[in-house]
Amino acid sequence: MAGIADVARLAGVSQATASRALTGRGSVSDATRARVVDAARVLDYVASSTAASLVTGRTHAVGVVVPTIGSWYFSEVVEGIHGALLEHGYDLSLYDASPHTPARAAIFERLLARRRFDGLIAVGIEPEHHELARLLSLGKPVVTIGSPEASASGVTLDNHELTRRATEHLLELGHRRIALLGGTLDGRETSVGDQERIRGYLDTMERAGLAAAARHIRSAVSVKGGYSAGAAVLGDSRDRPTAVVGICDEVAIGAIIAARRMGILVPADLSVIGIDDHENAEMFALTTFAQRPREQGQQATALLLGAIADPGAPIARVFEPATLIVRASTSAISPEHSAVVAGTRPRP
Repeated sequence: MAGIADVARLAGVSQATASRALTGRGSVSDATRARVVDAARVLDYVASSTAASLVTGRTHAVGVVVPTIGSWYFSEVVEGIHGALLEHGYDLSLYDASPHTPARAAIFERLLARRRFDGLIAVGIEPEHHELARLLSLGKPVVTIGSPEASASGVTLDNHELTRRATEHLLELGHRRIALLGGTLDGRETSVGDQERIRGYLDTMERAGLAAAARHIRSAVSVKGGYSAGAAVLGDSRDRPTAVVGICDEVAIGAIIAARRMGILVPADLSVIGIDDHENAEMFALTTFAQRPREQGQQATALLLGAIADPGAPIARVFEPATLIVRASTSAISPEHSAVVAGTRPRP
């Protein structure tokens, strides 16, 4: 494989001049630059990224930190980031930082500081753990996805608003016994966006005068977690909710599967609403709020590349809209269930 010395020899210049001509750094005449470029083309020369980074200060590498790569949302975001980076000739280093694990602590405390990146994208990190401040202290451009923090550029949804709207959709259909499935407020099974969704549900139930009836069933944010939470909350017919909000579509789909196995009809006996518009949401006729995680990854990449090109650029925040898609998993509460809620359960 040809090296920079071979290119310099063929072009009749020094290695330093050849390097300046190919990187665009330093003073080189147009004629010399053309001669070096022609020599590189003849030799099929590919510049070493390591050597180029020493000259330009750029590594053409971006670090991406996610709380999990096992969920549909995060995998879609990463695919969006990866595709956008490839288009611009950047490499991606992915860090799976599961919350409250030694691996996560090592990533934020040591590993990221040792690696050379042009910038970082953090997806769903918990700002109350000072992790965002840690990333910013590395002195590289940082873009977030899903974080409400305004100290860095980012792409975000109003997650509190999403569960408010989801809960109000069910309230408007006459439901009062509404449970939320998935995640934990301490962040052990979820990302910061999901914590905001929990708070949005609780606040909406309180404003509706239903704080005492609010039920949040903790679970992993997955189909399996939703199935377990659904089985737990639907098992007692005397205390069964008439509607549930899944903290994401995967949890909502798990709840639908649990209901079907227990002989509970959706939506006749149980209305279910999710958030995300997962790739399987249509198959389960799931009412949900559609967001575009792959596009969020692309938008975050554009923000980061802009910050890399212009380190002095101001902080930019992009708010991603979400659209309610009504399918067949939610319906108005039946008179029978209304009677149960009112405390006048009909006799069998």
